[in-house]
Amino acid sequence: MDGQNRRRMSRRMGIVGVVAGLGAAGVGVAVGARKIAVGRVRLRPDPDAHEPFGRLRGKPVKVLADDGVPLHVEIDGQDDAPLTVVFCHGYALNQDAWHYQRRDLPGVRTVFWDQRSHGRSGRSKPTHATIDQTGADLYAVLRATVRPGDPVVLVGHSMGGMSIMALADRHPDLFGDQVLGVALINTSGGGLSEITLGLPLVVAKLVRPLTPGLVRNLGRRAEIVDRTRRVGADIAFMLIRRMGFADKNVSPTVVDFVEEMIRATPIDVIAEFYPGFMTHDRLGSLAVVGRVPALVLAGGDDRLTSAAQGHAIAEAIKGAEMIEVPEAGHLLPLEYPGIVTRALRQLIARVHPRSEERSA
Repeated sequence: MDGQNRRRMSRRMGIVGVVAGLGAAGVGVAVGARKIAVGRVRLRPDPDAHEPFGRLRGKPVKVLADDGVPLHVEIDGQDDAPLTVVFCHGYALNQDAWHYQRRDLPGVRTVFWDQRSHGRSGRSKPTHATIDQTGADLYAVLRATVRPGDPVVLVGHSMGGMSIMALADRHPDLFGDQVLGVALINTSGGGLSEITLGLPLVVAKLVRPLTPGLVRNLGRRAEIVDRTRRVGADIAFMLIRRMGFADKNVSPTVVDFVEEMIRATPIDVIAEFYPGFMTHDRLGSLAVVGRVPALVLAGGDDRLTSAAQGHAIAEAIKGAEMIEVPEAGHLLPLEYPGIVTRALRQLIARVHPRSEERSA
């Protein structure tokens, strides 16, 4: 090897060494930071420490999507209840993300389901990992769990809200006939390609073009990445705490619970769904949603689906009630469950007073 090649190789190895060193330092800092953060929080009572996250279960029902993918659905409450509330969870989560609402809405018949390739539902073909398809899946869930003509309220968080918008596109006749109310939480009608993740705008503009390729490449190395994710749980804890929540005093038990749900979602599933979010544009479907009472909730410090996107949704839905929680992030149902549950109770009372009387 001549001198020039040796120098070139030395530079490459030096760069690799620096990256590896920074990575190792990052792990050490993150692990230490998590221990400090958790330690500080544990100095005061943690009301969520003994909460049975992931252990609230209903009557299981298997629903086949129109392409044959089995969807895991659970039903709580009596079949003769006057109203059914169907909950649609967000990206990389599962139905257990509705833990507090499931716990605190007794007396109402509730349906929870895992989106395709999430939770206990079956894996989708990559080409079917789309919002159009999750809207069709929601229609299959409704047909399987609610009798024709029985009233329904739809509740969607993040990707779940987008699934409701896709349902409105495909089946507008349901809204005002069977669907009597809609709640959209931390979601977007479009424009997600412009998100900044809380970064300065100049930095965000530099990062945006790189993100789709990065996510795609991670998906191609799913087995390696998923092993790394297990090792890097402490780093994930810190990232989720920062990106998902705004409340600095959020329970570490809740953050751990979210980290477990995200880690259980294979990286190739995350990669398959990601492009659909960047092209998602459903503001036009919101006129259909506006046929019924609608509730929009947003977090003032949401880094993923900004409060501005929530306001844009509310403006597109005639008569929608808009609730912005100023010091909240992207995981409102877990960060401020009392606000979310109370707002849902009020929506239920608006569309079907008898149901609220039974759940009170």
